[in-house]
Parts: sequence; C-alpha cells; structure tokens
Amino acid sequence: MKRRNFIQLTTLAGVGLSLPMSGLLHSCTSHPEHSLEFKNLITGLLKDWSDGMLKVQINDPSNLEVHGALGCPSCSHIHGRCMDAVYPFLYMADKTGDEKYIEGAKLVMTWAENNVSQENGAWTVIKNPKSWKGITIFGAIALAEALHYHGHVLDEETRKTWTNRLEKAGQYIYDTFTIDFTNINYPGTAVYGLNLIGNVLNRDDFKAKSKKLASEIKVYFTKNEGLLFGECKKSSSKLSDKGLHGVDLGYNVEETLNSLVMYAIKEKDEELLQILTKSLNSHLEFMLPDGGWDNSWGNRMYKWTYWGSRTCDGSQPAFGMMANINPAFGTAAVKNTELLKRCTADGLIHGGPGFIEAGIPPCVHHTFTHAKPLAALLDHWDHLPKINANAHLPRTTADGVKHFKDLDVFLFARGDWRGTISAYDAEYHYKYDFRQASGGALGVLYNNKVGLLCAASMAEYHLVEKNNQQVQPNKDICLTPRVEVFKDNVWYTNLYDLPATVTSKDENRTIELLADVKLKNVDREEVSGTASEFDITYNCTTDQTEIKVNTKQNITEKTAFVLPIVSPSNEEVTNINENEITIQKPEGLVTIKANVPIKTKEISGKKRTFNMVPGVEAIPFEMFFQKDNNELKITITVS
Repeated sequence: MKRRNFIQLTTLAGVGLSLPMSGLLHSCTSHPEHSLEFKNLITGLLKDWSDGMLKVQINDPSNLEVHGALGCPSCSHIHGRCMDAVYPFLYMADKTGDEKYIEGAKLVMTWAENNVSQENGAWTVIKNPKSWKGITIFGAIALAEALHYHGHVLDEETRKTWTNRLEKAGQYIYDTFTIDFTNINYPGTAVYGLNLIGNVLNRDDFKAKSKKLASEIKVYFTKNEGLLFGECKKSSSKLSDKGLHGVDLGYNVEETLNSLVMYAIKEKDEELLQILTKSLNSHLEFMLPDGGWDNSWGNRMYKWTYWGSRTCDGSQPAFGMMANINPAFGTAAVKNTELLKRCTADGLIHGGPGFIEAGIPPCVHHTFTHAKPLAALLDHWDHLPKINANAHLPRTTADGVKHFKDLDVFLFARGDWRGTISAYDAEYHYKYDFRQASGGALGVLYNNKVGLLCAASMAEYHLVEKNNQQVQPNKDICLTPRVEVFKDNVWYTNLYDLPATVTSKDENRTIELLADVKLKNVDREEVSGTASEFDITYNCTTDQTEIKVNTKQNITEKTAFVLPIVSPSNEEVTNINENEITIQKPEGLVTIKANVPIKTKEISGKKRTFNMVPGVEAIPFEMFFQKDNNELKITITVS
C-alpha cells in the first residue's frame, strides 16, 4: 500500500476541530447510485430490526426484573446487553420523529439500571452481580454514540442522567482494562471506546489510555498474514504445539477490527492503518461469495452463525470505512448485509441461513448488536468512501491453493468449487475442548452455482457460554466431514487429531490436498485394536470435488467416513441407487457418488439434522469401509 493512499485516507478522515467526534471521516462530495442502494438497504434493515426489537420489548411496570428488557424468543433469560439497543433506537427516533423509539430507548436503559448496573460503573452480562463485567465496553460505546449523535432528542433530565452514567462506565473501563486482561476483543474495542467516551465527556485521561492500548495492540497481529490474535483466555495465551496463536475470524471481523479502524482513522494513526489494511485483506480471504464468513476453523467458532458470530456487532464499519483503500472491502460490507437480510424474519436476525426454514426461533442478541453498526454507518454516511459490490471478493475469483501459515489452514478453489481444509491446533481452552474444524478436516465446501454444501460444526456441541448460545434442538450430530469409529462406546475421529498434517499440490489442473490423520477421542487418546491411521485426499477439478480415504491398517471395528451435506428440508433427495444420491437445489442438481453404499445416520426419524453451528440443516451421509484389493478405501465424489 503506497503511503499517499494513507495520506489521502487520513486527509479525508480528518475530524472536525470545533466539535469532539464531529465525524470520523471528512466529507466526500457525492455518492454514486449504487452507494445509495446500499444506504437504502441498511436504512430499511435498521428500521425492520428496530421495529422487531420493539415488538419483543417487555412493558410491565409491575415487574422491574423484566420491565423494559428485550424478551428473547429462544432463550429463557434476559440478555444483559440488551441496553445496546439504545443507540439504534435513538437513531430511529431522531430520523423518524416517532416517539415510540425514544420510549424504547428509555425502557432498555431503565431495565439495565434496575438489573445489571453496578456501583463501580460496570454492567454485568446477566443479572448476577458476580457475572462478567467486561461487556461494559459495548454498552458504553452504544450509549456514547447515542448521546453524541442523537442525544438532542432526549429531555434534559434524561440526557444528563445518561451522561453521568456514561462517565461511571468510562471510569470502570479506564480503571480495569489492560491489553492482556482477557480476550483481545475487549481491550481492542476499548481502543475506540475510551477515545469516543473521552471526546464526548472531555476526559483527556480516557483518551490517553486509549492511545496506550492502541500502541500495545500493534503486536497482536500474526507474523505472516497479519491476522489479529488473542481470542483466548489469559491462562491459555501461549502458542499451540504447532506454534500458532489463538485467532477467531468472527470476533475479529465483527468486533475488534471495527473499533481499531474507527480509532485509527479518527486519530490518523498511519502505522495502525497499514497494519489494519494488511489484516483486513487477510481476513477478507475467508469471506465466501455469498457474504458468509468462513469461521469453520476459528478457535471460538462455537458462536459461528455463517454470517458472523452470535454476540458480536457486524463487520460493516471496518470494511465499509476502508473501502477507498480496497473496493473489495465495500463489496464485503454489502454482501454480508444482504446475507443478514436473508436471515431476517419478523424483524429479528436468525442465527444462520437454515433457521427460518427449520422453524428455529431467533435469539434477540443478534439483532440488538448488529443494529448498532448500521446506525454507525448511517451516522457517518456523508463522510464515507464509495461502498458498492462492484469489486470481486478474493474468494470469488480465486484459483489454486493458499496456505495460511499462521493458521495451518488451506483454502482451495478451482472452477466453481471453494473449500477449506484445517489443521489448526490452537484451542480456546475454556471449559470444553469443543474442537473446531481441525485434524485435516474439510471445514467448508462451497459451489458458486448451488451455494454452501459442507460446513463444520463443533465436534460435540457444548454451551461454552450458556447465556450466549441456544440449546441444540435435536440430537447432536457433528456436521464436520470426518473419519470415525466407535469402540467400547467411545467416539474416535480425526477431528481430535491436533498434530495432523496437510500437504498440497496443484498439477494438471487438479488440486490435491493430502491429510495424514489419526483417530483420537476427546482426551486425544489414539484408538487401539483397529485402524487408527488414515490418509484423506481431497481432489478438486473444475467438475467435481473428490474425497478419498484409505488406511493400510487392519479395521476390526465398524469405521465410516461421514459427509453431512447442507440441505434445507424442502430440497428433494433422490436415491439413484445405493451408491448414488442427488439433491435438487434451487440453482442446480448436486450428485454424490461413492464406491460403497451411501447410508444416512440415524436422526430420530427425521430426514435432516439441524446444528446451531453454523445454523444449517444437513443430511449426514455415512459410508463404511469395505475390503477392496487388499486396501481399505472409500472414494466419494460431489458434483
């Protein structure tokens, strides 16, 4: 990136001197028609979401434990962060003049003060005063944005009360947050949050702390690809056995990078802007052509929703505000917003592309967090660069294999096929070794014509954050393609083989990725008394993706390769014969063939299984090993 581009950006990004936070970006003179199309998209979506939140808001003055909160259609508890809705509600009040939005904003703030507000200035994630308080940074940013841009719609008493409350929250963040006190998304978000609050309240000490955190975070980007790392508990922040850091795509693109971009643009931090440009480009490699984020490998993928992460804010600000550096950033903002719209029903975002078809109720958390970045874009609209979907996403035009050294993750592309193979071994180390896609597993298989075909889930679904995840609606069946065997009622699979290796080559227009794996249980113990070592070969041509699985060891236990295929229940499945099945999708026919009979895992009488990660229905096909020329092998083609 040439320096003059950053000079141009920071010239365009100057903040007015007469008023604090008068705009992140200097005014651009005009916007092309396609930018206005994007504006209409986010304006309509923000209204739909705001009205959806008002529909579930509880108005019961006789019960202060719920009065003013946003009820959740899927969860039995109130989400402590629902006061984040104060920002989109005040934006809507200002732009429409409708008093219902002012009332909605006052109610969520009233609920928060009655239930999750603490004497030290913090808010808690649930009503329990001993629960996590780091989320104070998100509520504080929402309140600061609401007061700064739209506080004039409030009566003076309310505005003064909220301003005082904001200062208490800011003081808590100032006193408590350090660069390494917990997952990187908290201090990373505080870089922008303390700067914003410091400007709104004229607190130079807040701004100084923000600058310190911004300086410290610059070393939290990986050596090769510049991916933001640190999404792990402090107790497990050491490198993995392969020397890899903890990285989570969802948290990075939907939360931390937003705040760092907004800070860097405002403060004209050219060093940080260069770091962020490289990082955004690397993260963008994982956006699929339909706007989905491929977080199949992320170490916090237990919150993966395909469009992002369950409790984060959305990726629109970071990519939209940097679209003048790389027009594909603008495409990412548009495509992801279009995907969010497709996942919206009755005014609320659903937690994945399969929720609506499967009749799974949405968690309101998605909506009150993702409404905020749309309000932020609209508040800065007259100062934004061109945002449109004219530029191609990297994965749309990709061809060949790309290895991300900092993740040990491979992306492959040939013709219309896109895929992800993961040998990433960095773990979140919370309470469960839930295992994202690893062990040489296929994390994503996507086709440009028919869309998503395979998507990894947790190896075993756990409520890693019980207040922020939904309960699995049916029997838990892992969606990650894998080799598996059950021995003495213990599950062994390559998904738990963290030392697995993957090599690749691209010759004669065929991409080959070879995974050398072992079958292990959740305790990382290798199976004994039956075959444990397998080769999984992924071959991709313009016409098909082929999976070959073989072992030279003796198999004494029933062993299978499981290939779940993403398929909503309205798609017709035809058994051509025992070795061939077709699935009719809206844009084309998918054919699955194998050299052994194709069976379907038991799903309690249902034709599909649903998994919260990443929020899709799938058919879990399985193929069992049989003797073939003294070598045990399974060959599967998807075309």
